[in-house]
Amino acid sequence: MIKDVQNEILKLKKEKDICILAHSYIGHEIIEIADFTGDSYALSVKAKSAPQKNILMVGVRFMAETCKILSPDKKVILAHSEAGCPMAEQMNKELIEKVKGMYEGATVVAYINTTAELKTVCDVCVTSSSAVKIVKQIENDKILFIPDCNLGSYVQEQIPDKKLILLPGGCPIHASVTEEEAIKAKEKYTNAALLVHPECIPDVVKHADFVGSTSAIMEYAKNSDNKEFIIGTEISIAEHLQYECPDKIFHYLSDKLVCRNMKKTTLCDVLNAMKGITGEEIILSDDTIVKARKCIDEMIRLGG
Repeated sequence: MIKDVQNEILKLKKEKDICILAHSYIGHEIIEIADFTGDSYALSVKAKSAPQKNILMVGVRFMAETCKILSPDKKVILAHSEAGCPMAEQMNKELIEKVKGMYEGATVVAYINTTAELKTVCDVCVTSSSAVKIVKQIENDKILFIPDCNLGSYVQEQIPDKKLILLPGGCPIHASVTEEEAIKAKEKYTNAALLVHPECIPDVVKHADFVGSTSAIMEYAKNSDNKEFIIGTEISIAEHLQYECPDKIFHYLSDKLVCRNMKKTTLCDVLNAMKGITGEEIILSDDTIVKARKCIDEMIRLGG
C-alpha cells in the first residue's frame, strides 16, 4: 500500500512539474520520495535552484515561507496547512519592534525558525549551524538574538566578547529534555556518544560529546568511528541514521523529542496536496518578500 502511494506521487511529480522538499524530521516513507531532504535553510536554497516551477514543502509553515521569499516566482505549497512551529510563532513583529526600542543600536539576529513577517524587522538570519560563524562576523558587539534563548546561550558561550540579549523563547520540544535525562542516558549507554542540538537547555548541552544542527549531528554520526550514539534531537533523526548506518546503534535521548507538527503530514497528505485536494499555497506580499529577504541575503553574505 505504501509503495503504491509512493509510486503515484512519483508519477504526479513528473506530470505536474513538482519538486518535493522534505525536512529531516519527516517520516522515512516521505523522505524516500522527496527530491531533497535537509534542514529548513538548505531546503530553501534547493527550492531556488530546482528547475521545477512548483515546490511542495513537507515541513512546517515558516519553511514554506522561506522558500517563497527566496523563490517568489515559484508556486510554493505547504503540504499540511496546519503544520506550524511553536517557536516561530512565539514572537511577532510588534513585540520585536518594541524590544528594539529598549535596546537601541542592537543588531537583531533572527533564527531562521521565524515567520516571514518577523523577518521584515530583523537585520540578519542564522541557522543553528551558522549562528556562531555569523554572529562572530557582525561588527556590532550588542546583539538581540531571537527567538531561541537556548541557541542564543550556546552562541554566547562560544563568543564571550559579544553581549547577546536573549528573550524567553525557543523550541518547547528540545527545551523539555532535562539534565537528569542526559545523565541517565550516558549512564545507561556507556559506550555511546551523546549528540545534542543547541536548542536543548544549557544543562543538557554541557553533557554532550558533540553539539550541532540536525545536519551536523547526522554527518558526525555517519563519519564517526564510534558505533553507538544517543541522539539529542527529534527522534526521526535516529530512525534515518539507522537506515543509513545499519552497522551502528542509535538511542533516543528522550522519548519526548517528537515534533507533533512535523508528524502531522502523512504520505497521503503529500499525495492529496499534489492533487490539489489539500495543502495550502503560500502567498506573501511583494513588500514582505523584499523586506524579509534582506536578513536572509545578509545571512548568505556572512555565512557563505
